[in-house]
Amino acid sequence: MTPRVLIPVALGTNRDHDLAVAFKAAGAEAECVPLTALRSGEVRLDQFQLLAVPGGFSYGDALGAGRLLGLDLAGWFADQLHAAVEREMPIFGVCNGFQALVRAGLLPGNNRPAVLTANGSQRFECRWVTLQPSSQRSVWTNGLSEPLRCPVAHGEGRFVTEDLEGLVAADQVALRYLADDGTAANQDYPANPNGSAGDVAGVTDATGLVLGLMPHPEDHVHTRQDPLRGRTTGGLCLPLFEAGVAAVND
Repeated sequence: MTPRVLIPVALGTNRDHDLAVAFKAAGAEAECVPLTALRSGEVRLDQFQLLAVPGGFSYGDALGAGRLLGLDLAGWFADQLHAAVEREMPIFGVCNGFQALVRAGLLPGNNRPAVLTANGSQRFECRWVTLQPSSQRSVWTNGLSEPLRCPVAHGEGRFVTEDLEGLVAADQVALRYLADDGTAANQDYPANPNGSAGDVAGVTDATGLVLGLMPHPEDHVHTRQDPLRGRTTGGLCLPLFEAGVAAVND
């Protein structure tokens, strides 16, 4: 059976099509569904095998990046989300979607508070970055060892938590920013575009099913999408999506 991916769409969300293309390239069927259809029960989360929350300026980010979308997820679908994790559904959130999963309480989980706040540069960052998969706990990064390359496009992407050491010890830091030469970014700008401590680009929950990250891996699943086309450190992000799709069938 080909896994089905639910991509919820809110007002202002603008990266749902890119995310659908990435999951289709990974061998899944992707369906972009308005939140209104989910609220009405016309479409249900349990009809799908994966959930992917896209990036974009949901609700115009008028009250903070991902805040209203996160409230939607927590307020309308909290029970469905927790039931989805219990039945081992892989869940993915990118950029604004990552922010929404944090606000909804799915990430980092285990009562570890975290926020995504203004970039250290105090400006919107739009540039290509290199990522190192760094968690064997996450079903999305387990088995991935090669660096990934993709763009970022965010103004509030700095990951802040009071227990970074705990997340590292629990193998919940899934992706880290790298310098152009493949070494650790060490919070140096612009290799680390937002100033996240520990060069954190993405985190997983304790189950390894839920992944949130700030960069946009959906924008580098085909070689033609990279303006440098392999002339720098970091490769395609398609293996990230393939790993999530494969987890459904394991």
